[in-house]
Amino acid sequence: MPRFLLALMLTVLPALAQLPRGVFNWWDSPIAKDLNLSEEQRRQIRTIVREYRPKLIDQRAAVEKAEADFEDTFNEEAFDQRRAGDALERLVTARGDLMRAFSQMSLRLRALLTPEQYRELQKRRPRVLQPQELRRDLQQQRRQGRMPGGRQQPEPPPPPPQGR
Repeated sequence: MPRFLLALMLTVLPALAQLPRGVFNWWDSPIAKDLNLSEEQRRQIRTIVREYRPKLIDQRAAVEKAEADFEDTFNEEAFDQRRAGDALERLVTARGDLMRAFSQMSLRLRALLTPEQYRELQKRRPRVLQPQELRRDLQQQRRQGRMPGGRQQPEPPPPPPQGR
């Protein structure tokens, strides 16, 4: 039972830590080149990213440590629910701190864009499927006989020859 709960937590918690819809690291992608950013905007973007980089690195490390602590506590032979709960709280706090810092940086970067640049960014941002959309798309692909990735499902093997 504890292993089931660990598996559940390790699949649910990352979903809770996903970035808010519309937030992604556009400043570090080819999309940024297509926004017609001024030299001053590029300079300000580099400055903001440099300012937040150490904090983001530290907070990512804190999340990784909290994840490891949670997993270790969860898998102990002598399971202690209170200790596991405390480890879970540290993990949730670490993820929240990371999300807050990334979101604050994103807000500052967004403030640098003109309305036209922001509209173009929204048009070009990668589409992230929500779990229900992903499930629907996979079901549709299966009904059409396709597997994820555009491959066709293999034909079933022919039945074995009948003995005479």
